[in-house]
Amino acid sequence: MNRRQFLVLPAQLRKKRIACLSSTYHVRSHSDNFITRFLEGYWIHESHYDPPFEVASLWMDQIHPADIGQRLAAAYNVPIAKDIAGALTLGTGQLAVDGVVLVCEHGDYPHNEKNQHLYPRYEFFEQVVNVFRQSGRTCPVFVDKHLSYDWKKAQQMYRWSQDLKFPLMAGSSVPVTFRRPDYDPPRGLVMESALAIGGGWVGDGGIFHIFETLQAFVERRRGGETGIRAVRLLKGEEVWKAEKQGLWRRDLLDAALARQLKPTGQRPEDMTAVLGLIEYRDGFQAATLALSGVSDYIAAVKPKHGPPQATLCYIPIENSNNFSMLVHGITQMIQTGQPAVDVRRTLLVTGALASLMDSGYQNGQRIETPDLTIAHKPPRDSWYAKGEGS
Repeated sequence: MNRRQFLVLPAQLRKKRIACLSSTYHVRSHSDNFITRFLEGYWIHESHYDPPFEVASLWMDQIHPADIGQRLAAAYNVPIAKDIAGALTLGTGQLAVDGVVLVCEHGDYPHNEKNQHLYPRYEFFEQVVNVFRQSGRTCPVFVDKHLSYDWKKAQQMYRWSQDLKFPLMAGSSVPVTFRRPDYDPPRGLVMESALAIGGGWVGDGGIFHIFETLQAFVERRRGGETGIRAVRLLKGEEVWKAEKQGLWRRDLLDAALARQLKPTGQRPEDMTAVLGLIEYRDGFQAATLALSGVSDYIAAVKPKHGPPQATLCYIPIENSNNFSMLVHGITQMIQTGQPAVDVRRTLLVTGALASLMDSGYQNGQRIETPDLTIAHKPPRDSWYAKGEGS
């Protein structure tokens, strides 16, 4: 049987195929964290999962000096496509895969004056959509991290998924990794405030990790998610002035820092600090905080009744296994058509993040976000890895 005959077998008689699109592929890159798991399988706590799909094609925008994509493709007999359309059509002229994994993180791409990394996720995604339109059919798509540095581009990506009716999932590994302790706020919890903290990476890619982690917790508040009204990004002494003014809660920071794996002993006031203030449309207020002396991602929630609750979103440095649950969620979407995580979470954070970076560029100006009326209800149980993690 030749490859063309295989492509027309009924779907139930063959393993589903995915196209993997990579900005660049080296050890510990996001392409390695995702695509290698689809090639080799992955672990979640004590359970091993075999590769769920056939990686039918690999396309790379840039070849890193320490590239491993070419060697892995040769080892697993994966064709390397010359362009995105070729990765999706497999030489047939029509869409010939059952899912697309788009990983555009790492690589030689510029930054702008707002400290946004100008990854061409939108441009890659648009080429995927063009194949869908030309083929008259679609398949599920995953986009790593936020949809775009540009809110208008992110909106368009979401609209294409709605107009063409294909499942879309995006986001970070941090909200879905292991939690120490295992804490998922009960759906409908009455919250007074919330805070997520992370390290000193204060480009949009770093703040995104903290912000989407925050969002995974606060969307479970009473009434569900209603959208974001305004944001501010403050730095240095302005962070601690805002705490004195009651714009964010120190007890949440203390609860979060108590969950650190490797505390440095430094006072938070002695660290470089960048604060994001988030005003939600229902009146709820929360914050993100990047601290140079912190190496963990931690979320803290203040219920109306009771003390702050905090949990560490565990990142296993030795094996990047925080990505396995996200790979598991992508697998669910491609198998069933049902995303494990609602893309509206990532869409909301994408838009608010772009405005946060505007605010930082404008020296902490409050930025209103009228487009971010993005409402949704959380699931009964959040999607994240159970157990201590490894």
